Order: sequence, then C-alpha cells, then structure tokens
Amino acid sequence: MIIDCHCDALSKMWLHQVDFDDDSVLDVNYQKWMQSPVKVQCFAIYIPEHTPTESKFAVALHMVDLFFEKIIKPFSNIRFVQTKEDIESLKPNEKGAMLTLEGLDCIGADLYKLRILLQLGVKMIGMSWNHANLAVDGIEEPRGSGISSLGRKVIELANQHKIWIDLAHISEQGFDEAVELSDHLIVSHANSRSVCAHSRNLTEQQVRKITNHNGLIGVTFVQYFVTVNHRATIDDLLRHISYFISVGAEDHLVFGSDFDGTDQFVENLSSINQYHCLQAAMKRKFPASIVEKISYQNFINHFPE
Repeated sequence: MIIDCHCDALSKMWLHQVDFDDDSVLDVNYQKWMQSPVKVQCFAIYIPEHTPTESKFAVALHMVDLFFEKIIKPFSNIRFVQTKEDIESLKPNEKGAMLTLEGLDCIGADLYKLRILLQLGVKMIGMSWNHANLAVDGIEEPRGSGISSLGRKVIELANQHKIWIDLAHISEQGFDEAVELSDHLIVSHANSRSVCAHSRNLTEQQVRKITNHNGLIGVTFVQYFVTVNHRATIDDLLRHISYFISVGAEDHLVFGSDFDGTDQFVENLSSINQYHCLQAAMKRKFPASIVEKISYQNFINHFPE
C-alpha cells in the first residue's frame, strides 16, 4: 500500500483535454493506477502560469469538475477521500482520490474563493507556486517576502478546518513564518538540499523545523530535485530518504511523486505503475517498519483530525 501526496494529472487533463481512463499522455491514468500499489492518490489543482488572471478561479473549478466527472464518477472502485476513516475503510479492490490545491493564484484577494474550494473537498492548501501571489512569495521570487495579511487569513482558515498547509515552492521567509502559524504542515513534493543543491529542496534547518512541528515531507521523483547529474536513479532517490532518516525525519516522510508535473523523472519511476520498482528497492535497503511508515502509515498518522 502506498499513498502519493502530489500529482498534476488534473492540470494535464485540462490543458490537453484528455480522458483519465487510459490516455498515454498521463503519468497517472486509471489503467496505470490499477497496475500500481498506490492506494490513495492526491490530485492537485495547479493553474498553469499562462492562464489569464481573470480566468484562474474558473479554471480551478473546471479542474474540480474534471476530478469528479472523469475520476470519481465513472469508476465504482475509486472513492473520494476526505478523512482518515475514508482511507482506513477502503476495500481491497478500492482506491482513494484526494483533492489538493497547488498555489493561491486562483483566489486572488478573495478568501471566499478558497472557502468554496474547501467546501468542494480540498484537503491541502499549497501556499504558492514558484512566484509571488497575494498571500506569499514563491521560492523564485527575488524579493523573498513572507506571509502577507491575506496569507495569515488563509492559514487561520486552514487551522479552523483542519486542512494541511503545503510549503512546497514557498519562499524561505514564508516557510519560517508559515511553520509557526500552521497547525498541520506538509511539504508535498521536495527533497534534501544537502543531497541535491536545488532551491526547491529543503535545508537541514527546514527539515528539522518540519519534524519539530510534526509535519510531513513528500519525497519527490523529479530528476533535478534528486541529483545534479543528467541521469537520476532509484539509488539516488534512496540517498535522500537515508539522509532524511539520519536527521530524525523517519516518522515524517511520505511520497510526493509529482507525476504529470514534469517530463524529467528518476529512471524506472516515470509513471504511477512503476512504483513497484521503488517499492522493491526500498524493501532491499530499509527495514519493513520504515518502508511501511513512508509508504502510507506516516500519512495516516498525521491526517488532521
């Protein structure tokens, strides 16, 4: 059993107008998912940068509609997941699907738009993508500012509704401020900057802040977050996991593949049906208890009640 905290299939379905069942353009589609050990998949609402500002919220709603009409509705063995109990009650033949939000561009300055998305089932709020929005700066924004007054209201709303705040892509100052403000923390897809020096990866100090605040870190399969080399292997990915364990994050690691978010992945790990390769390598390298924690138990243990 595996739980994956991040994929961009919804964005690709919207962008390319493809169906979820078996379209080969998708790293996560129904056929591939059924061939994988992934029990629960999180589907992110990510609005492409080129989308006109005035259209972004409508696009977000379109992706929510795609989630229900193309992923949940047609398949009797896929259940909409919103609680820990929903995950634990999945039958052997069933899979769970969760809705998440990557970046707050789509709400502009309107908190009511975020409330609507929460009412529609979003369980994880990504504060930013790489650039600035009205809530916080992203990691690639040169200004590097922290949480705005709107951003504080976003986090207050998440705390009230027991929703994860996702710190992937956020500025370093925003990261530090959000850690102090948020009740439920996750970095849905990032690796270790000590192992691979990419700005999107986490410093050791950030890793310790997440663990000290009982948050989660989603190990990701994006090649340039795994290694500075042009070729990334599963062994390279395992080095990140080993590092995280060495600094005390064993009980805070999950997976956040970022399938459909890039075309540059770890070898033999470029679509959901290749999770078997990672699962086998994990079992060879780590004790069964650690494999179970990272694969699903940590996610379930930290699910906001």
